[in-house]
Amino acid sequence: MALVVAQVTELENMARTALSDVRATISNYRTLSLDNELAGARMALRAAGVRSDLPTATDAVRAELREVFGYVVREGVTNVLRHSDAELCTVRVGADWIEVSDNGGYTGGACAGNGLTGLTERLAAVSGTLTHGPAPGGGFRVVARVPHLATDPALPQQTEPT
Repeated sequence: MALVVAQVTELENMARTALSDVRATISNYRTLSLDNELAGARMALRAAGVRSDLPTATDAVRAELREVFGYVVREGVTNVLRHSDAELCTVRVGADWIEVSDNGGYTGGACAGNGLTGLTERLAAVSGTLTHGPAPGGGFRVVARVPHLATDPALPQQTEPT
């Protein structure tokens, strides 16, 4: 019983934080953060009993893409929780791309919903693209890409999804 109460309390706190984030975003008071979205994703996935493989550092991501990639994490993880029976959610990042994937069976239908449509629009504003659909080997994945800039050798490099 105590575990159930703790999980409900955690979900309640996450809901309050999400509402606060929405209000702050709408009022342009606070910029969404990739690192905060990853932390929130970790908590939400754990509360739902979904294992996560998330980056512990986002140093490789270009600074000007961290906000839009935060939205990709938020929407991608929301879709895993709402439309999948996944046991594992993985997020990988590079300087100008991000991938959210799961190993579940997708139950959301074949067409993009408002969340993925909104992401497509946000990425278009930074000359980026969004692809989504069945992942190789099963599950579902969302990949956002923005055109490459000259590579900074000081940044750690990650293998881009195919």
